[in-house]
Amino acid sequence: MNPKVYVEAQMLIRKPTEEVFEAFINPEVTTQFWFTKSTGKLEEGKMVTWEWEMYGVKTNVVVNQLVKNQLIKIIWGEPSTNVDYEFKEMEKGTLVVIKSYGFSQEGEELLKIINDNTGGFTTVLDGCKAYLEHGINLRLIEDKFPSK
Repeated sequence: MNPKVYVEAQMLIRKPTEEVFEAFINPEVTTQFWFTKSTGKLEEGKMVTWEWEMYGVKTNVVVNQLVKNQLIKIIWGEPSTNVDYEFKEMEKGTLVVIKSYGFSQEGEELLKIINDNTGGFTTVLDGCKAYLEHGINLRLIEDKFPSK
């Protein structure tokens, strides 16, 4: 494991912290900008499965910690990695900071996963911002790797 290696993406979303936090724990909202299906709402100590139907991909998500309107800590993927979502109330809205860490890859494989994580979480934050602020589903995840 590479304890000093982590990925960080952040975005100011001009909505109240309660609304932004809810968007990440409630699949009725999250499916408007990220995955397409979930087995349930995020709750501390629970496992849910997220699915991206257009790619035929799914992953289990274990919620290690959930502090309302402040923090979500999950483990997901194969090989598994840690992801923390921090929500910071600011004058103009909510700053969301996503940190991914605990990578087991090394060398070129590690560089690829860092690149994928950075781009992926940036896309998620961009989609969330567009959806929450303007009610627009930009279809960013679906269009990131379009089939012909």
